[in-house]
Amino acid sequence: MSVAEPRRIVLFRHAKADWPQVIDHERPLAERGRKDAAVAGRKLADTGIPIDLALCSTALRTRETWKLAVQEFPHRPKTVYEERIYEASPGELIALLNETPDDVRALVLIGHNPGIQGLADVLSGQVNGDAGERMHSRGFPAAAFAVISFDGSWKSLEPGVATLLDYWAPSE
Repeated sequence: MSVAEPRRIVLFRHAKADWPQVIDHERPLAERGRKDAAVAGRKLADTGIPIDLALCSTALRTRETWKLAVQEFPHRPKTVYEERIYEASPGELIALLNETPDDVRALVLIGHNPGIQGLADVLSGQVNGDAGERMHSRGFPAAAFAVISFDGSWKSLEPGVATLLDYWAPSE
């Protein structure tokens, strides 16, 4: 694969979590979250983006979100559960993405706010259509995702080099 081919990143926030008496990392999805995760998976599959790799936070709610969402995909991409995603800043997430092998054309990062929304904002130097307006008016609610594109190698990913192509949230 040529590094000149556009890369795709799907930034996917976990679905609605419940608030039982457990540590934050172990919070499960709420009933609405389980439904929204499956719907988000269908919407993501409908984009037709051939996901090569999933990077998922080790938090229970992100793992549950991904397991429900990926059932809607035509094929299951390789999944890596990465503890560095939990509570990561946009800069820390960029550093993690910079480690991606260049044979990966498209990946989904399943994580948490404020890191996911911050990363979408920081990376997107350009915006396609009304995706940015919709994202900024809605924020980044549970189970929302943004699709970002950039040219070059994963090591070259840095603030402002990408284009926000699409945005979806459960109420859209």
